[in-house]
Amino acid sequence: MSTALVNTAVLKTELKLFRREPGGIFWIMLFPTLLLVILGSIPSFREADPALGGLRPVDAYVPVAVLLGLIIGGLQGMPPTLTGYRETGILRRMSTTPVRPSALLTAQMLVLGAASLVSALLSLAVGRIAFDVALPRQPLGHLLALLLALLASLALGALVSALSRTAKIATAIGSTALFPSMFTAGVWLPVEAMPDLMADIVGWTPFGAAAQALDAAAAGDWPGTDHLAVVAGWAVLLTAAAVRWFRWE
Repeated sequence: MSTALVNTAVLKTELKLFRREPGGIFWIMLFPTLLLVILGSIPSFREADPALGGLRPVDAYVPVAVLLGLIIGGLQGMPPTLTGYRETGILRRMSTTPVRPSALLTAQMLVLGAASLVSALLSLAVGRIAFDVALPRQPLGHLLALLLALLASLALGALVSALSRTAKIATAIGSTALFPSMFTAGVWLPVEAMPDLMADIVGWTPFGAAAQALDAAAAGDWPGTDHLAVVAGWAVLLTAAAVRWFRWE
């Protein structure tokens, strides 16, 4: 069997396993949009806020919901799965077959990446249909920022997998990293509403920079080169660290 056919078979298997896991489908694909609907249903969230430059809070939370799906996919989807495969010896057994462990890692990234992108599209669609939130006025810039943020999220998940010896440890580390990631993405307070010093500090984090890049694209501007560079830099750094410390056994 050719390598391409083997990799395709692994991808199909991982996709089937993901579809059978309702928790993953809910938290990655549905929860961000559900949170957006709950917040958007609050009357004050549909009124212009001077602290947000005249935007409504619901307008500011659509990019946050987009990022939230990516963060959950990277930190809650990948680490327990990959670490569980290593812990139970699946990766070691794979090394004796035509299936290479790298094919499994690629399949995981594709499945979780696709789920995260579906979550992002769902948040954008619901924001537009339910709350009249304008679609990104700079779609190419928005897409670029979204893809870079996705790469950073998956790289962070791979790093957590690399550093965790067991699935329980991976879940604990992923959950610990989840909350500061959500904060920098603006889940509790949109970056636009943060004090200048806090916004500057958050702008050096992968998801804080991604949030600002997405906000700029939503307003019709090309994302700032500095924000894109920060997200891309984190993606490269986290990927290099994950490759350095990842072990198949």
